Amino acid sequence: MSFDLRQSVAAYTAALSDGELARAYRGVLSFCSALRTFFARRFAGCAIGTLYPGYLDMTYFALTPPDLRDEKLKIAIVYLHAENRFEFWLAAANRTVQAETAKRLSRVPCGNYSVTHPAPGVDAIIAWVADSAPDFGRPEALMESLAEKAAAFTGDMTALVCRPD
Repeated sequence: MSFDLRQSVAAYTAALSDGELARAYRGVLSFCSALRTFFARRFAGCAIGTLYPGYLDMTYFALTPPDLRDEKLKIAIVYLHAENRFEFWLAAANRTVQAETAKRLSRVPCGNYSVTHPAPGVDAIIAWVADSAPDFGRPEALMESLAEKAAAFTGDMTALVCRPD
């Protein structure tokens, strides 16, 4: 089946016509921007990356604790639009570091986490679902919950990566 841009643009225009899609997208971006600011305050010792808005697929920013930065790794705070969920990813600075880290972690017990298999389009070394049904109607509670889970995930990833082989 071939891709027909004309048909896709017509469907996109129809989806935008009542304004709901645009309002929802702006709302998600606004929340993620506020979440990034909240994390910058909460995780003051970590570098916080720029918010990447995505293309209606994912929106994310990176949280990089010093220990992971030394390993060229980071934690990606990811909102997946189609799934309506937040995930935390152990991610790398580049594909080489990603492959090396995934290989090293695949040889050690990772508890409740699974190491992904490097492949085109796969950016996570470990992906973990932080919230499978986020309540955007309670933004402060959602931010607090995500921050608590991010602290735990970051601690787990740091322990996994920074332990002696």
